Amino acid sequence: MKQLQSRLPAVGTTIFSRMSALAAQHGAVNLGQGFPDFACDPKLVDMVTVAMREGFNQYPIGTGARVLRQAIADKIARVYGWQYDVNTEITVTPGATEALTTAILCSVHPGDEVIVIEPAYDSYLPAIELAGGVPLLVQMEVAEHGGYSVPWPRLAAAVSERTRMIIINTPHNPTGSVLRAADLAALADIVRDTEILILSDEVYEHMVFDGEQHESMCRHPELAQRAFVVSSFGKTYHVTGWKVGYVAAPAMLMAEFRKVHQYNVFSVNTPMQHGFASYMDDPAPYVNLPAFYQRKRDLFRKGLEGSRFELLPCDGTYFQCVRYDRISSLPEAEFAEWLTAEVKVAAIPVSAFYRDGKDSGIVRFCFAKKDETLALALERLARV
Repeated sequence: MKQLQSRLPAVGTTIFSRMSALAAQHGAVNLGQGFPDFACDPKLVDMVTVAMREGFNQYPIGTGARVLRQAIADKIARVYGWQYDVNTEITVTPGATEALTTAILCSVHPGDEVIVIEPAYDSYLPAIELAGGVPLLVQMEVAEHGGYSVPWPRLAAAVSERTRMIIINTPHNPTGSVLRAADLAALADIVRDTEILILSDEVYEHMVFDGEQHESMCRHPELAQRAFVVSSFGKTYHVTGWKVGYVAAPAMLMAEFRKVHQYNVFSVNTPMQHGFASYMDDPAPYVNLPAFYQRKRDLFRKGLEGSRFELLPCDGTYFQCVRYDRISSLPEAEFAEWLTAEVKVAAIPVSAFYRDGKDSGIVRFCFAKKDETLALALERLARV
């Protein structure tokens, strides 16, 4: 048989899978891949169980159970002030990655340009390539002793007549940075009077710290009218393995999204949708989430004070980036492997989030872990 020509010849096993496998091989504390090692609220499990026992076990409507879409619309209106139509503007998806990919596939045509801000989550570029689009990469600026920021003038300069979409991620993985109101104003200035769409990856929306608010596209009417906004129940409710998310968008965009969605996955786990809908009656779990993760962030940062790691700012997400140049001159990938094998703590090299593998001597830790897990990791890291 003739060898199949790859649609993604440059793609291999993800860095997250590789580092998790290496962590297991060496018995390391896995602060690499972004998932909690603690349980979700037992009430959520009970609500899914009730849904199963009540017979919600067959195919749901492909756009998502109406009761969950209503809960999503109500939450967005309550938190961000933007009202989406429950029937035409919200779709439940099997996780955020499918939502991101489908938004790209439904709107990007061969030759269209998509602006991606690096470092970038690793699913963006393959989806653009599968659509036949052309990614244009704009790298965030990194202050020597500070955090990451988007260089809006350089992003504006990258816009052309072929620009179809700009991908935004806030709070940002892997850097832990967040966009502010001034950033959204700058973005609005760039796309105004154009046909450019925005794909806004907001899966960490409820992890913004120090009293700041999450600047969702839904807060900005001008941007909301051209945006696919993606979020994740897995991230918000500590159930990443359940793979349930959603996308909100204006009806015209959502109509095209649903055309691709229905032939990509068709529908999403039925009892989990009903369980989430019931659980969302109480806003406390997501209202209290910033404080929950800020405490873990502060615990982790305090544990590294006085170490040879240099802490970069962390304004959101459950990721902490650190410089390690006072420890080693190894490239990031090699340092992460050394850290896993010798120190027994796994991290992710930030270079994995750049297409060209840009190396800045920075790795990313995930602090969405039990306190005892963090304590063990910090004890080991403090000795480095």
